[in-house]
Amino acid sequence: MSIPLQISFSNMTASDAVTARIEQLAGKLDRFADRITSCHVVVSVPSRRQRKGRLYEVSIDLKMHGQEIAVNRSPAEDHTHEDVYVAVHEAFDTLLRRIESVSQQQRGEVKAHQAEPAAAIVVKLFPDEEYGFIEDPDVGEIYFHANSVADHGFAQLAIGSKVHYHAVPGDQGLQATTVKAVKPVRRPNTTLTLW
Repeated sequence: MSIPLQISFSNMTASDAVTARIEQLAGKLDRFADRITSCHVVVSVPSRRQRKGRLYEVSIDLKMHGQEIAVNRSPAEDHTHEDVYVAVHEAFDTLLRRIESVSQQQRGEVKAHQAEPAAAIVVKLFPDEEYGFIEDPDVGEIYFHANSVADHGFAQLAIGSKVHYHAVPGDQGLQATTVKAVKPVRRPNTTLTLW
């Protein structure tokens, strides 16, 4: 395996079997190895007490050509994460999708189904500097400037706002060229009359 891989365990004993599985899944990233500069995987058990089972968290921090891709598979409500191998596998599946998406966008390739704007959520806003970041679950965080928000709607955005966007590779990673707030669907008030 040619990927610079670092594996850590937190709040649990290191496992040779889990390490071997992580190395096997990281091996599937070899086709991107020429662009990957580091990959750090942390498997942990949250220190807070849980009622049932031991839920595992897996986070992966990968750096490739000036971009950072972070994946954090938290167990929140997902009891399938009582199996450390399921948690590790899901984290690597998410990482692979993000790497492929970033690689396609860097090469200027666009899939046919990507012609439609992608969906994301506003995660950071800096109103004084007129920029922010949206997060796409498949790509990660993407920078956007107030000028790229449709209908001069930057002031109406808030953390958690749902948006559609188009992005292109920039000097510091992906940059959204168009951001448009998704308006909630309003249903008319209807009254049911029984005869």
